[in-house]
Amino acid sequence: MNILCVQNLCKTYASGFGALKNVSLDIHQGEIFALLGPNGAGKTTLINTVCGIVKPSSGQVSVGGHDIIKDYRRTREMIGLVPQELSTDAFETVWDTVNFSRGVFGRAPNREYLEKILKELSLWDKRSSKIMTLSGGMKRRVMIAKALSHEPQVLFLDEPTAGVDVELRRNMWEQVRRLKNAGVTIILTTHYIDEAEEMADRIGVINKGEIIVTEKKTDLMKKLGRKQLILDLKDVLKTVPQQLGRWALTLNSDGTQLIYTYDSLKEDNGIARLLADLSNAGISYRDIHTNQSSLEEIFIQLVHAK
Repeated sequence: MNILCVQNLCKTYASGFGALKNVSLDIHQGEIFALLGPNGAGKTTLINTVCGIVKPSSGQVSVGGHDIIKDYRRTREMIGLVPQELSTDAFETVWDTVNFSRGVFGRAPNREYLEKILKELSLWDKRSSKIMTLSGGMKRRVMIAKALSHEPQVLFLDEPTAGVDVELRRNMWEQVRRLKNAGVTIILTTHYIDEAEEMADRIGVINKGEIIVTEKKTDLMKKLGRKQLILDLKDVLKTVPQQLGRWALTLNSDGTQLIYTYDSLKEDNGIARLLADLSNAGISYRDIHTNQSSLEEIFIQLVHAK
C-alpha cells in the first residue's frame, strides 16, 4: 500500500529555475526510502513541497489518500519533518519546545508519550535544559523529538545526521529502525551513502529536478553493481601483455595487480578462460579476490550518466 503518492510534480520559481520537473514517486507504507542526489538536485524542494512549505507549480501529491492542498490540515497532521537547519527557540527548555510542537497540531497532552520519545533519544536528562545550552548533536535530537511529538505516520529526515559524530549517527539509525518497526514510514535524504546502504529498503536518485531511478536497494545493486576480480601478481608487470588484450584488463599503479571487471549477473563471466590465458601467457599470481561495486559507485555512475 502506498502512503505517499507524487504525480507529475513541478516547481518553477519566479526566476524561471525549474527545481522539480514532472516528478512521480510512490512511497510504500512502513518502508525506509532514501532519496539521494547531489547538491541542488531538488531533494529539499521535493520534501518541502510535500510538507506544505513550498507551493507546487503543478502536479498532485496525496498522503494517506488526502490531497496536500485540498485537505492540508489532515495531511500536515500525518507528516513529521526534521529539516536540515536547526530551528528551535534557544531560550525554551527541551520539554517545553517538544510539548508545544504537539499542541500546534491539535494533539491532546500526553506526558507519557513525550517522555518515551525523549528517553529513546537520550534527551530525558536534558528535559529541563534550555536549547541554547545543548550541543549540536543534542539539538538535532530535539528536532527529531519535535517532529515525532504529534505521532506522525510519515517522517521526513532531511540530512538528519549532518554534522554529528559517528556514534550519534549510529544511535540515530537505531532510532529510525525502531520507528519503522512501530509502523512509521520514513523518507530520508543523506550525503552519507553508507547511511542509505545500511538503512534503506528502497533507493531513489534525483538529479536536476528529475527522478532518475527508484529501486529496491538490493535490486539496484544487482542491476548496476559490477564485480572485479583482482589478481595479486607474483611478479611486477609494466604493461598488460598483448595476448590478453581481449579481456580489457587494467593494471594497478605499481604493477602488482591485474583487475578484471565483469557483469556479475551473466552466467558466463569468462573467468575460467581468463585464468587459462594468464597461464598460457606465463603470468603467475599469489592470490585472487573479488570486489563488489558499492552503492556510492552506483550513485556516481547514475548521476554522471544523466
